[in-house]
Amino acid sequence: MKRVCVLTGGSSGIGNATAELLAKNGFTVYELSRNGADTDGIRHITADVTEPEQVKAAIATVMKAEGQIDLLVNNAGFGISGAVEYTDPKDAYAQLNVNFFGSLHCIQAVLPAMRAQKSGHIVNISSVAAPIAIPFQAFYSATKSATNSLTLALRNEVKPFGVKACAILPGDVKTGFTAARKKSCAGAEIYGEAIDHAVAVMEHDEQNGMPPEMVAKAVLRAANAKNPQAYYTVGLQYQVFVLLAKLLPASWTNALVGLIYK
Repeated sequence: MKRVCVLTGGSSGIGNATAELLAKNGFTVYELSRNGADTDGIRHITADVTEPEQVKAAIATVMKAEGQIDLLVNNAGFGISGAVEYTDPKDAYAQLNVNFFGSLHCIQAVLPAMRAQKSGHIVNISSVAAPIAIPFQAFYSATKSATNSLTLALRNEVKPFGVKACAILPGDVKTGFTAARKKSCAGAEIYGEAIDHAVAVMEHDEQNGMPPEMVAKAVLRAANAKNPQAYYTVGLQYQVFVLLAKLLPASWTNALVGLIYK
């Protein structure tokens, strides 16, 4: 049975690993990004997810070619780091625009087709940094928290139409995301070495993290699930962290995170 997937940010990292795994498991995969190219089993469409009209045009292209969309994977995103006090609002908005509104634009574009066919899966790539906010990476955590809330609300809204929605929460993953992070040291004279140290810890953890293929397997599992979980946390240790964040008082969890990144 033919299954068609639209995936964003598939030119590298988690997106590329996911696109390749889905293609190997019977999906016809269309990858949306600003830079990319067709590869074996993956068809590229140039589109900026922050531009709703470009997203709509890309989805229309897929529908014209395939007549259906069975899976949407919202993966496009990037990171910034720095002190909340000194982060340029333009940078914070840019991150929100890609990580959150980019997903929203894609969801709004595919839902008419999914509702009409009375089926479909929407998988949003979130992060453990959503339930466990990371100091000096506040805006990334904020975009992923927003993604989680959007996912939960969406699940109930689209359930009557046979459409499923869930979020994947990876922990640290070894990809080019680390090198691509936009780092700001503004306010270092106030916050001392705390900014550099926190970023160094997160970068060390990322570069020693899980391979992106682990996240891809979680996406495939969610895509194949008749009734997917709301959240899939990837990595046993991160599952423990998220569980503790649910069980412990928020101030305790937050204090522990502060010690890790101090």
